[in-house]
Amino acid sequence: MSFSPEERERYARHILLKEIGGPGQQQLKAATVAIVGMGGLGAPAALYLAAAGVGRLRLIDDDAVALSNLQRQVLYETRDIGEAKVARAADRLTALNPAVTIEVVRDRLTASNARGLFSSVDLVLDGTDDFVTRFAVNAACHAAGLPLISGAVGRWEGQVATFKSGLTKGQPIRDRFPCYRCLVPEAPQDIETCAQVGVVGALTGVVGSMMALEAVKEIAAAGESLAGKVVIMDALTSTSRTILLKADPACATCGHD
Repeated sequence: MSFSPEERERYARHILLKEIGGPGQQQLKAATVAIVGMGGLGAPAALYLAAAGVGRLRLIDDDAVALSNLQRQVLYETRDIGEAKVARAADRLTALNPAVTIEVVRDRLTASNARGLFSSVDLVLDGTDDFVTRFAVNAACHAAGLPLISGAVGRWEGQVATFKSGLTKGQPIRDRFPCYRCLVPEAPQDIETCAQVGVVGALTGVVGSMMALEAVKEIAAAGESLAGKVVIMDALTSTSRTILLKADPACATCGHD
């Protein structure tokens, strides 16, 4: 897969990096990434993945732009209020990088349609804010053997993790990668949403950008994968920590493979 002179100039800063270079940029161009949720996390992630030259982005969201979104979802403008997020996102991303193919799916991902929505996909990003959807995304990625990059935010805290459990199915439990439900086995009883407790807008940009960064690393095989780890950030104290996560043999999704 060759690059045009315009592409070589557009991606020059990537190509200069020894960890990406020409081969890594070709892998990005050949990749298809699904982004579930085009809100506070999916929006900045999509911007950086389009800018990075990921060949195809599949945007999955059934929501419309609301005024309260604009405090953090900087992909959208005031004039977009009431419009479908995936449609407005597609226009902005195409304007940023016309070489990227944007597929829009204005639908809510469920356990019944997840596998179909992830067909011909190389990697999935989950920026949704409800556990039913997160569990459905996780189960579909595990079954299909797809890497899943998950982000979450609330108030002043954020986290990012990569899950690759589907790539180690059938191996001894000590050698398996964990899945999302190894981290969150069941939905918490008292779920606090951003609409209820708030979130600082800039934090969603940080977490969404980190999700895009980990996606670039996975696709280009650059650096160390975040699989088996969770990065937790506290924006109020400007601190972060990385915790190790092991596969749970009792996990409802990956524990019995």
